[in-house]
Amino acid sequence: MKKRELELGGVPALLFGEASERLFLYVHGKMGRKEEAEPFALTATELGWQVLSVDLPEHGARRDSGKLDPWHVLPELQKVYDQAANQWRSISLYGVSIGAWFSLLALAERKVDRCLLVSPVLDMEKLIETMLGWAGATAEQLRQQRRIPTSFGETLDWDYYCFARENPVRWRKDTRMLYAGKDHLTPRSTAEDFCRRFGWALTVMEEGEHWFHTGEQLSVLRRWEREQLESFSGTGVEKV
Repeated sequence: MKKRELELGGVPALLFGEASERLFLYVHGKMGRKEEAEPFALTATELGWQVLSVDLPEHGARRDSGKLDPWHVLPELQKVYDQAANQWRSISLYGVSIGAWFSLLALAERKVDRCLLVSPVLDMEKLIETMLGWAGATAEQLRQQRRIPTSFGETLDWDYYCFARENPVRWRKDTRMLYAGKDHLTPRSTAEDFCRRFGWALTVMEEGEHWFHTGEQLSVLRRWEREQLESFSGTGVEKV
């Protein structure tokens, strides 16, 4: 498979595949990097897409001062999309975890033909409230203190919380989601609600975790990717 390193507006990126009019923009999650797109790209390029994967701030080859927050990530993704739109006729999205949340906000007004979501963060406001509960704190304490460090490695931020509350995801595009039954960040009820409201198709791996990493989980992920790439039609809930 052809693979080329490049930069888009200073953002390190990898482009997979031979020239095509169709592109998937791959956006990784926290602790991810652009290289993780390669297994998906093997299937996508075989079926006629190219895949463009970028490093989010504080990840991969990034050495700049950008932060993994909506004020840095959303404008970056919009610039990456706008540059890609000059070259590819059709752009689709593959979003993972928090990378999915950033992408759904950043590209809501852009033309995205197809969308694949894996363990997406969908309701950041609710997630921050859940993390406040884990930390034994409240939203009012967050407002007063502005930032609350936690024992599980996250620093909760009042401005971030306000942004999430004021900018809910609204994404009515052709979308399919792979959800893990043991996802500890996005409740099943939230995933089902988003699919119902926006007409997304939902596949559930009951024994899956937020991070698909075991042999069985990765096998399900790879099979799901191929099935969705081969046919973007129909709705409903499928269990695997």
